[in-house]
Amino acid sequence: MRARIDITEVEQATKIRAKYLRAIENEEWGLLPGSTFVKSFIREYAEYLGVDARSLVEEYKLRYERPSESELRAVSPGLSRDRGRRGGGGLGGGGFGGGSLPRWAITIALLAVIVGALFLVGSLGGDDDGGDGATTGTTPTQAARRPASGGRARRAAHRRHRGAAPAQAGLRLTPTADVYVCLVDADGRALIAGVIYRAGDPIPLQRARSMRLALGNSNVEMRVNGRAVEVPPSSEPIGFAISAGGATPLPADQQPICT
Repeated sequence: MRARIDITEVEQATKIRAKYLRAIENEEWGLLPGSTFVKSFIREYAEYLGVDARSLVEEYKLRYERPSESELRAVSPGLSRDRGRRGGGGLGGGGFGGGSLPRWAITIALLAVIVGALFLVGSLGGDDDGGDGATTGTTPTQAARRPASGGRARRAAHRRHRGAAPAQAGLRLTPTADVYVCLVDADGRALIAGVIYRAGDPIPLQRARSMRLALGNSNVEMRVNGRAVEVPPSSEPIGFAISAGGATPLPADQQPICT
């Protein structure tokens, strides 16, 4: 929302259907096809937004994924070995004789271990909200606005990530009157090949590592990565060099030419 990115743009760039992106934002995990797809979607969506994908996936796993049966068995390996050595002892077959525990005692102990493991997983994944027990997930755009919870190291990593400059420049142009637009990327490939736009015409968002822009006049509003760029009044052609850091004026002899 802060970068003014529409959900349809994310859908086109990530190939993730818009209804799944909305389900992630609303934490409606039941609308998604499965845990494996959820983690893949979160990772792809977060990388597109420039958010720490690894932290978000780990947080989802801690909050919403239940430990597998093999993981629960690994918590109490001693019980499994004791069960194998007991060899059929129980309430009617051996009681406490021969060093074996009765079956009901083994069952209670195993249930206690399972409950303890689930409590431990819930404690690691949850936030302390003052004792009301409510758990709130973190969606990718929320993580772009505040540090992810879950430990000092993760918060520090997220702060470093937020301070890093985005890898690509996103250029949004909005014509206010008739304006000629020529836009090429760093390799000289035409992204907008000399088109005249009128007020109200939509101009698709363009993304690249760097771009060169030529405008026929100043009848346009410009944003780079969501930040407004001042276009000085001019009835003559003007140009800009676009990068992740913003836009700088471009001399006439360096402005792109679209044919």
